Amino acid sequence: MIRTTSTAAIAIILLCASSAFAQGTAEKGKQVYADQKCSVCHSIGAAGNKKGPLDKVGATLSADDIRSWITNAPAMATKVKAERKPPMKAYTLAKEDVDALVAYLQTLK
Repeated sequence: MIRTTSTAAIAIILLCASSAFAQGTAEKGKQVYADQKCSVCHSIGAAGNKKGPLDKVGATLSADDIRSWITNAPAMATKVKAERKPPMKAYTLAKEDVDALVAYLQTLK
């Protein structure tokens, strides 16, 4: 009984820590979004350029697809036949920043 209780307690602690980490990563991603001035071409809610809404991007694209749009937008545009003008450029960001930005955009559902 004690072993089961200890295992359950550890699982709860790990789940909470994981959730807090994901929340912190998404918050960092929100800051990366602001720092990179993504709202010049994209909008979230009422803020930013309405021609590129990202409000439901987390519900429509996988994390891998979002990552590809950030790191290799020209290839993604070709893949989905996107013809937005001007086209999105590929960004060279630190992996940690890309991961955070992806985590943030995944929260937009």
